[in-house]
Amino acid sequence: MNKNRQLKEAKVAEIREKLEKAQAVVLTDYQGLTVEEDTELRKKLREAGVEYKVYKNSLVALAAKDLGLDGMVEFLEGPVSIALGYEDVTVPARILSDFAKDHKKLELKAGVVQGEVYDANKVKQLASIPPKEVLIAKLLGSFKAPLSNLAYLLNAIKEKKESESAE
Repeated sequence: MNKNRQLKEAKVAEIREKLEKAQAVVLTDYQGLTVEEDTELRKKLREAGVEYKVYKNSLVALAAKDLGLDGMVEFLEGPVSIALGYEDVTVPARILSDFAKDHKKLELKAGVVQGEVYDANKVKQLASIPPKEVLIAKLLGSFKAPLSNLAYLLNAIKEKKESESAE
């Protein structure tokens, strides 16, 4: 086997491993971004724990087919970058969607969340979901509100009884 083929097979194995490990994958068309814009985007993604790569589409297609993600292959045309999120499924979509609002050259193409292929519209919907921490805070707040109201009510009853017995 020639060396070039070995390198390609190793790269496909690397891509397959990353796609398999990722909770969320977002594909974008980055053509037209300046170096400064691309650097800014990469920094934001890196700070959020998202890996951002550009691979040959043919190699990504081979890895995707190996994993049964055939629906992803149709979006691998032209210059495509891949954002891989390993923890919160909404983070890559949210960062890329927010960045695309200010930088019209960046276009969301598709995504994969836990093995399901999403088109650009579904990726944008995914981006609108608040971060995990915000959702947890809202849930805890909804638990706290009834308890606070109950405590307020019990305190009001206690104060009323105290004022009646004082009279």
